Amino acid sequence: MSLDLFQYDRMVERAMRGVVREALTKASTDGLPGQHHFYISFRTTFPGVHISDALRARFPEDMTIVLQHQYWDLSVFKESFEVTLSFSGVHERLVVPYIAITGFVDPSVKFGLQFRPDVEAAQAKSDAPSPVQALGKPAAPEGPGEVVALDAFRKK
Repeated sequence: MSLDLFQYDRMVERAMRGVVREALTKASTDGLPGQHHFYISFRTTFPGVHISDALRARFPEDMTIVLQHQYWDLSVFKESFEVTLSFSGVHERLVVPYIAITGFVDPSVKFGLQFRPDVEAAQAKSDAPSPVQALGKPAAPEGPGEVVALDAFRKK
């Protein structure tokens, strides 16, 4: 078998992450129409992920958030998104790079994507300070990637 010098697997991952970005962009500008809602799973230890210490203690490796009825200030950028969610009545701002996402599901239409966290890309990006780091907030610790199965969200 030939060596894949084009790295097609990475191309496909980037394209699928583009689907997530586009869905989030639509939600940020138009809201979530009908019954659409998103389950987004991500590695909390990935470089560029910014969550409070309290959330990091509760979710030391992986976290799944739901964007449905109660989310605020969804901002979508080229490499990441930010959103405010309520956890036990406390509003928390989350910053999630797309490369940290391990799963994206819209159960209203039985749509889901699974990802391998791109460890190499994350390490390259972690060398450059993020806007949040520039504000003096601590960076997230690095950790290995892991794929999380989203079979529980799929109807059989």
